[in-house]
Amino acid sequence: MIYVFLANGFEETEAIAPIDILRRSGADVRTVGIGSKTVTSSHKITVTADLSEDELSFDGLEGIMLPGGMPGTLNLEASATVQKYIDYCAENGLLLCAVCAAPSVLGHKNLLQGKKATCFPGFEKDLYGAKVTALPAVSDGNIITGKGAGAAIEFGLAISAALCGEQTAKKVRESMQCP
Repeated sequence: MIYVFLANGFEETEAIAPIDILRRSGADVRTVGIGSKTVTSSHKITVTADLSEDELSFDGLEGIMLPGGMPGTLNLEASATVQKYIDYCAENGLLLCAVCAAPSVLGHKNLLQGKKATCFPGFEKDLYGAKVTALPAVSDGNIITGKGAGAAIEFGLAISAALCGEQTAKKVRESMQCP
């Protein structure tokens, strides 16, 4: 199971596109509302998350995903729940996935040291110790990063490949008519 943390101000494309791809891949994906089950995106789209913070469990956890957006990224970083789950994933080698500005949250925790990573332009300085690339999506060990909303599909497919295998990700790519 993978948790997708949604905080007020999240970038909707960076959250919803990967969620869709992962569900098409057969992954168990659950959205988690930070502060409330009802969360409003950076472009004023309100969504209801699958779970609230008090419904979370480490049982069966395979990783987490952090969408970017502002102030969503700042709200994720300020959350004790998100910090606890980042730490758990890091300590247990589980997937840590972040896109756009959100890789900065991992960078601030020194989790990108020596890892290849990408982010929205301007956040490179926050990816402490990372080998920063301009690629749309980058996988390095248990860390997957994406550049921004325009890279959301590639980011989602990278997570699909990590969770469900390359063949599944390829089938999903073809079914969605992605080049």
